[in-house]
Amino acid sequence: MTAHDPSTFVLATRRSQLALAQSRKFAAELVEANPGATVEELHVVTTGDRVQDRPLSEIGGKGLFVKEIEEAMLEGRADFAVHSIKDVPALLAPGLRIACIPKRADPHDVLVSRSGLPLDQLPAGTRLGTSSLRRSVYLKSIRPDLRFEPLRGNVDTRLRKVREGVVDATLLAYAGLSRLGLTEVVTQILPPDVCLPAVGQGALGIECRDDDERTISLLARLHDPETAVAVAVERGVLIEVEGSCKIPIAAHAHRDDAQRMSVRAFLADEDGSRPAFVERTVEWPSNEADAEKLGRELGRELRARQAG
Repeated sequence: MTAHDPSTFVLATRRSQLALAQSRKFAAELVEANPGATVEELHVVTTGDRVQDRPLSEIGGKGLFVKEIEEAMLEGRADFAVHSIKDVPALLAPGLRIACIPKRADPHDVLVSRSGLPLDQLPAGTRLGTSSLRRSVYLKSIRPDLRFEPLRGNVDTRLRKVREGVVDATLLAYAGLSRLGLTEVVTQILPPDVCLPAVGQGALGIECRDDDERTISLLARLHDPETAVAVAVERGVLIEVEGSCKIPIAAHAHRDDAQRMSVRAFLADEDGSRPAFVERTVEWPSNEADAEKLGRELGRELRARQAG
């Protein structure tokens, strides 16, 4: 286990600009909420960071962005980690838990185009760079005349490839651009009926060891129950359909104008065939367990609709 001052906590983080930005912002808020605590960084290079020349679906999925970080916590070299929860696999490594989900940022996807044109005005043949099966399937159903090209790399890399003309446009999460102070590059915010957000998009998941009461207590002050319930529904869908980067899946839950929960979810085969949608409005779940149960029900309904 980590051997250090009891008021010091070690945060494991990837080295990408986005990972550092969101980790440092959370750490600052954590210290403000827990006077006397200090946070140190442990930088971890993950498999997902090292392998940039192939789509995630070919090398094992988004879990490759958390594997080495989870190992650092289990080995006691770090106390907690800040993840974009959309990068966290449906099932966590044994001995770990998501102990805190802070208030969610904007969950929408955005289009960034070199020409400044929105989606419906992009010329036929425009090269749209994305390695997300979810985004590809959604956008191909609306604009099948575009050329979809694989595009990996961090936010800066993808934006640079648009500027340099390697691709004409790309799709990104608004939350990531906001955390980097780059929202001025956004051409168009895509509504959910154009591109339904990924499971947990815009939300962070703070992971730590199951038995680490010291860290769990520290994190509790930044936990947002409303975000946690919404994310639990979305992750329930993911768990039920055994989702990964190898299949297009999306789910988004939010509180509507009547203060009820509105949920939409989507599932398709890897090639975009057999698309299935489900939408439901229910009373807001009272806890995360009930929320996950609802998500799993929706996941089963998606599977049934696919089977058809």
